[in-house]
Amino acid sequence: MKREPAVAGSFYPGTFSALTKTLKRLIHPVENPKKVICAIAPHAGYVYSGEVAGRIFSEISVPEKCIVLSPNHRGYGARAAIMAKGSWAIPTGEIPVDEDISSSLLRESTGLRDDMSAHLQEHSLEVQLPFLLARQPKLRIAPITISLLGAAGCAELASAIARVVSKCDEDILIVCSTDMNHFDAQAETMEKDRMAIEKVLDLDASGLVEICSSRSITMCGVIPTAVAIMASLELGAKKATLVEHKTSGDVTGDYTSVVGYAGFTIE
Repeated sequence: MKREPAVAGSFYPGTFSALTKTLKRLIHPVENPKKVICAIAPHAGYVYSGEVAGRIFSEISVPEKCIVLSPNHRGYGARAAIMAKGSWAIPTGEIPVDEDISSSLLRESTGLRDDMSAHLQEHSLEVQLPFLLARQPKLRIAPITISLLGAAGCAELASAIARVVSKCDEDILIVCSTDMNHFDAQAETMEKDRMAIEKVLDLDASGLVEICSSRSITMCGVIPTAVAIMASLELGAKKATLVEHKTSGDVTGDYTSVVGYAGFTIE
């Protein structure tokens, strides 16, 4: 089964030539890219968050295998849903699902379900793929979208991911997709983002979920980010780094209602 693009031509350019040109503008690979456990990148339209995402994917090495986590904005399908077979089409190519990694994740996790319906209209995972494919032409993915998971569900999925990564003979990068606070004025968004960013930098998954709830921080990917942090810790992570933080106001010039975008690495 091929998953066709849902947001090509809206969130990012819809043709090979236009998308290739945009990616060349946004990605500037460093001479010695870092090998990291996890990369966290935003998922808005490239005109808004593409520079932040480009910074992340410029600075890291991308192996052939990636587990990609995203929020489920639309609520379709299982709470934790993987597309375990097939491929994802984007204008610059077709990315196979890594069936070995996906089947291993399904065996290891009691909460994960094979459910393509959760992925069909979800944009937040799709927008990461052009960056990943540009950095790794042999890319294979295990795509997971997550809606509502409690603390136990997050911990269970994170442990399953960590076990699969640790048992694999090849490198696997965990990629997590999230935007930060939504639709407050610039000053309030910067303060709310600061509180959430602090928890990510502390690798404090439960603290991140708690502060987003208690302080009304509308970080759409807080649950997949918590899962990514937990999995990274089980894989030996020692530090997180904030690579870049901006808001949509930095693009539009309108600071009355903005969305925050942050990019992190965990190693």
